[in-house]
Amino acid sequence: MEPRFHLFDSPTAAKIVKRFYNVSSVLEQSTLPRALRELVELRVGQLNGCGFCVDIHTKEAAAAGETTLRLNLVAAWRHSTVFTEAERAALALAEEGTRLGDLGVSDETWAEVRKHYDDDQVGALVCLVSLINAATRMNVIVHNPGGSYEPGAFASLN
Repeated sequence: MEPRFHLFDSPTAAKIVKRFYNVSSVLEQSTLPRALRELVELRVGQLNGCGFCVDIHTKEAAAAGETTLRLNLVAAWRHSTVFTEAERAALALAEEGTRLGDLGVSDETWAEVRKHYDDDQVGALVCLVSLINAATRMNVIVHNPGGSYEPGAFASLN
């Protein structure tokens, strides 16, 4: 698949993408573990069919110490035993936050998230799910393909 358009070819889009990355880099300062952030972003990428995001977050999760087994089971996390209750709550929030048009985020999922995460972590999760949904949509719209990402490649956008 060839990209339809390179966002960095547009001065306006390039500025937005750089600022978007810098906004999302704030999440690195949160107490939400990097591996969990990557799993959540991976799941949203899977749901939105974004090969570029799946490529990025699979590789970044592995760089953060995630195992191949857990990475392979993210898409079927509800039917696997390798995720903690806290991780399962975050993955449920990622799914429901991505599929807002279906039923939104259920009270049950919200209660599980609140049970496992403090206020700062909840805020970080909400922002993470929102930001990765925007990123996947940009990449899918322009047909940005996955497969060639190298971990740490976005560090130059700072």
